[in-house]
Order: sequence, then structure tokens, then C-alpha cells
Amino acid sequence: MYSKQLIYKSIACHRARAYSTVLPAPNPSPKIQATGIFINNEWLKSSSGKTFQTVDPATGNIIAEVQRSDKNDVDKAVHAAIQAFKLNSPWRKMDASRRGLLLNRLADLMERDAQYLASLETLDNGKLYAWSYGVDLPLSVKCLRYYAGFADKNHGKTVPFDGEYFTYTRHEPVGVCAQIIPWNFPMLMAAWKIGPAIATGNVIVMKPAEQTPLTALYLAELSREAGFPPGVINMVPGFGDAGAALSSHPLVDKVAFTGSTEVGKLIKQTAGATNLKRVTLELGGKSPNIIFPDCDMEKAVEGAHFGLFFNMGQCCCAGSRTFVHESIYDEFVERSADFAKKRKVTNPFEPDCELGPVVDGEQHSKILDFIESGKKEGARLVAGGNRVGDKGFFIQPTVFADVTDNMRIAREEIFGPVQQLLKFKTIDEVIERANNTEYGLAAAVYSKNIDTVNTIVQAVKAGTVWVNCYNVLEAQAPFGGFKMSGNGRELGEYGLQAYTEVKTVIVKIPSKNS
Repeated sequence: MYSKQLIYKSIACHRARAYSTVLPAPNPSPKIQATGIFINNEWLKSSSGKTFQTVDPATGNIIAEVQRSDKNDVDKAVHAAIQAFKLNSPWRKMDASRRGLLLNRLADLMERDAQYLASLETLDNGKLYAWSYGVDLPLSVKCLRYYAGFADKNHGKTVPFDGEYFTYTRHEPVGVCAQIIPWNFPMLMAAWKIGPAIATGNVIVMKPAEQTPLTALYLAELSREAGFPPGVINMVPGFGDAGAALSSHPLVDKVAFTGSTEVGKLIKQTAGATNLKRVTLELGGKSPNIIFPDCDMEKAVEGAHFGLFFNMGQCCCAGSRTFVHESIYDEFVERSADFAKKRKVTNPFEPDCELGPVVDGEQHSKILDFIESGKKEGARLVAGGNRVGDKGFFIQPTVFADVTDNMRIAREEIFGPVQQLLKFKTIDEVIERANNTEYGLAAAVYSKNIDTVNTIVQAVKAGTVWVNCYNVLEAQAPFGGFKMSGNGRELGEYGLQAYTEVKTVIVKIPSKNS
């Protein structure tokens, strides 16, 4: 049985949610209901006639053929969004409170189809069913409900102004928003993008990742059932050429992208080369997790483990540089290796699964290459290091000790179940080393000393800092990076800013004699 207790044991900081004490059994073979291009509330085939395959990471088997969007399909979707955004369209005339109602209806439908969505996410992505159902889905629903509440509350202000003038600001939608989401959290990232964009009255053209398009496409079908007008939410599944066509389209007003730093750079360049459209980016990370000797050892080991291995290490904010004080280093290494060796690696639909497959063969090969580089450069392999089985894309939970800052595994984002343990002596030293990276998405510190904690919190260059916990995320708290980890923020009230234009209105007050 899929018990709530199992989820709590499986997730860092015990932040999992479940709808009941026992999860419903999954459907390992859910019926695939949406594989087309979604434009104007209609399902279309690609203009080129091309399709692509999405694959089950646990078996390598083909799940479905999905319509492959190209430049022509993207252009069609953008023009549909433009029509939906016209001044006198049903969408633009809709009350703000009704936009919130539509978001809540979408959340209701996701809860209704929770078992199906979670099963579909696990099949397409490879993440544990317990995580899909107990973490990703409820957090997606909470995100939509959070922004539903903001729909009629994102308003301007009156401004004290010199002279006989009445001055105020209006918060208006930006317009057509291109949203490109990654494969590691397909359903959750779709909710993160849809929520603030719809709450503020924008229209959307979304491109899901080619590795994991199925839950995003099903959300498009649910949006039609919820009552969203045609053209407000559009989906264009496809590869990088579709994403490039979307981000460079001259009639797109804003691009929101979550993914690699390399692609983020390209998007910023192409977006700026056309119409200086707004761009928000949530990119890669090589996040430091700093363990001091006065920590709670058991909680620090567990927190560091799940800070890295959650979602098979496929998290942009993963604590992939674990700095451990030299006085506790050997014990921490021993405990971390033991923790990793006990993880059950199996099919993600199995109730006792604690680590599933990585997303596809390309990622699988990339991670194994990183592991080999760690061995060659002198890191000490204390757990894992090999693939599991001969079917699917499974890798053992891998732990390296005696890692130094110059090694490839300590510099580059691995995006897989590979933990690196580095030794440090002083707080000044570890601050300098923690910040010696092009990334700045997240960080963590484990210590009972408030002075130590405050020093690290203020000194580290990262968008999120966790204290004695890891991977704690809620819709209310903004998320985003410093440096090459991106710009702009998602979630929280800050997440509305990227989707809002501020217009100043200055009205001359007639004099009494005029």
C-alpha cells in the first residue's frame, strides 16, 4: 500500500502532502488522452505531419507519438493568443474575480483526476508515484489556488502628486506570454507558469519539454473543461526549434523559461534581438550545502541526502556541493554512504521504491560520464557508481568523498543522483568557496548557532537559503537565482511582477473657475 508514512520518510524535511492516509493505487498504464497541439481550445495535428515519441524511463518503451510543433504551429498559436487578448475579447472583458474562479476550477479538476495525473507523470517522467501524487500534484494545486486568490487583488495605487492632479497607477497584463517548461517537474512547472500569468490577465503559449509532454497536454484539456476561453491557454509540444520560434517571435511580449543556463543564454539573446520582450529565467545551479560541527548529525545527513537525491538528483536547486567541517567529515561520509546504499532502486510505481530512473538515455549517459570523471580525477567513491539493471535508465545512488573544488563533479551541474562531499576548516573559507561558482540558485546551512547561521545567510550569493532543512518550497515564497542561475522570481507576490505592466495615469483636476 502507498502509505502517508512512506512519503514522509522519502522526502526531505518531511514536507510531502497526501490527500489521505493511504494513497490510491496507481495505474501503471494510464490511457493517453492528449497528444496533439492545443490551439484555440482545439486539438490539432502538426502542420508538417511530424510526430515524436515520448518514452517510459523505467523500461525504455515508447508511451505515445506526440504531434511535433514547428515554426508554423507556433505562429498559429501566437496569433490565437493575440486574438484572445484583443481589447474587447471575452477574456479582456472578464471580471478579475472570474479569472480566479477559472484557476480554482482548473485546480478542482486536477484534484478530481489526481490518480490519473500522478500515474501519467510517473510513467512519462520516471519519478516515484508517491512523489507525483503526494508532492508534485498537491503543490501544483496549491499554486493555482494561491494565484486564484490574487486575481482580483493585483491593483495599482493612488499617488500623492504636486499640483492640481489626480494620479494613480494601473496594473495591466503584459500580453502574449511564451512559457517553456522543463522535464524534471512537468506538472508543477506548468502550474508555476500558468498561475501568475492567468491571474494577471495574460494569455499563454506553452511549450512542454519533449521528454515529458503528457501531463502538460492533459492540463490543456482540463483548461478547456474548466471554461477558459479559446486562445487563452495554448500548448505547442516539440523540440528546441519550437522553443526558439516561440522565444524569438516578434508578437510575443514575454518569455518565461526554466531549464539549463546554456539554453537560457540563447533565449535571452533571441528574445532581445526581436522586440526586447520581457524575459525571466530560472536556470541551473550548483548549490552549496554547508554542514557545521554543531549540527544535528542525523538530520543533517538525511537533509543533505534528500537535498541531493530528491527526484533522482534532477533538481536545479539540488545541494550538489555538500561542504562538511573537517571535525565531523569522516563520520558524515560514513553515514552518507550508508544512507545511499540502503535506498531501494526500482520501478517508480512500486510502493517500496525510493529512487527511480533518470529521465532518458541521454541523461543516463551524461551522469555515468560524470561518475567516471570523478573517479579519474581522484575523488573517492564510497557508494554506488554504476547503472542498475539492463532495462530503463536507473543509476545507483552515488556518493563521492575527498572531492576538491577543481574537479569537474564539483564545478558542473550533474543533474543526477551523485553526491559530492567536500571538506572545509573555517567559516570564511567555506563562504569564499561556496560563492566561487557561476551559479546562485540556492544554498543551505546546518548549524544550531544563530550567529553562524546569520553569517552564512547574509554572505552566500543565492536566491534561496534553507536553514536546517532543504527543498522546502511553497507557492507563497519567491524562487529564483543570482548570477547565472537566472533573473526574475517565480512564486509569491513577487511572481506577479513579471506578468504585470504598470501604467501611470495623471488626470488634471478642473479648477472651480473653469
